[in-house]
Amino acid sequence: MARFDRYMLSQLFTLFGFFSLVLVLIYWINRAVRLFDQLIADGQTAIVFLEFTAMTLPQIIRIVLPLAAFVAATYVTNRMSSDSELTVVQATGYSAFRLARPVLVFGLIVTGMMLVLTHFLAPMSSARLAERSAEISRNMTARLLTEGTFTNPADGITFYIREITPAGELLDVFLSDNRDADQSITYTTNRAYLVRTDNGPQLVMIDGMAQTLDTETQRLFTTTFTDFAFDIGALIPEAGVRNRSSRELTTLELLNPTPELEAETGRSAGALIVEGHDRFDQAFLATVAALIGFATLLTGGFSRFGLWRQIIAAVFLVIVVKVLESTGAGIARANPALWPMVYLPVVGGAVIVWTSLFAASRPYLFKRRTSGVPA
Repeated sequence: MARFDRYMLSQLFTLFGFFSLVLVLIYWINRAVRLFDQLIADGQTAIVFLEFTAMTLPQIIRIVLPLAAFVAATYVTNRMSSDSELTVVQATGYSAFRLARPVLVFGLIVTGMMLVLTHFLAPMSSARLAERSAEISRNMTARLLTEGTFTNPADGITFYIREITPAGELLDVFLSDNRDADQSITYTTNRAYLVRTDNGPQLVMIDGMAQTLDTETQRLFTTTFTDFAFDIGALIPEAGVRNRSSRELTTLELLNPTPELEAETGRSAGALIVEGHDRFDQAFLATVAALIGFATLLTGGFSRFGLWRQIIAAVFLVIVVKVLESTGAGIARANPALWPMVYLPVVGGAVIVWTSLFAASRPYLFKRRTSGVPA
């Protein structure tokens, strides 16, 4: 590659790495806050929280990379134009199309990263995240053993523990069972243990009291007991066959849907095919976004006041491409035979880039001719 190409590529990847890191952190923090509230409230550890946030990273990076590519290309082009570097290179005979070569290479490399993410890492992480979520929902011990917090491990069940000793003893336990519409039972005890038996986990309460409220007559019955075992196995959801979502399927499965996959995901064959092609479309949009950022700013030429109008135009054109994306996807979902419409934003973006580079190569075609003014 020419020295100019290597220089521009180094600038692009430096800024691309910086903007990618910043945007990933913003998206990650936003999602991590919601996960933290959900997992910690259910009694999960910080390790589980870190595991879940790590599994969401491929989806976040997939969203961020095209945006980071656009911002990096726009920033580098604006800086090189302000420093007259592009003007000097153009003076040596480089055309606008020739100047776009390092940006094209940069975009294709980002597209390669996107292809790995959309076809392999993102589906794998989504599948693993769904599996771990199902395991957590069945982990009754983690949901029950939360000190100083009222928890609801199941509908109609309220559970509270004041303290858990190092020996595993539960102190000052409160258990309210409102699953029966005819009566409400409240158990209180000073000590309890969580015991695993052949019939499932049991909550063994020592020296406690059961209060039964008849909801129809509003009469309250109290019973004291020396020890009492409460079956919590029924509160744990059974581990059945989990249906996968479309995000967990491989691209090959999406492009060749079967009736079984339609029933499993709850989506039509057309919707699955569109989602499969959308994974390719999302990857190539990274190249389109980078080229739009470069080509649009190149039409402005050199200006001491910057290229703010061209930057605003570039943002507007990216919005146009996103509108084309929504339109093409909507048409393809309505009629699966028109699945090529998924690639409408790529084709539209390519037309925008070619038009911008053509205008930058022949600025005299768009300048208004002025007639001489008599003295």
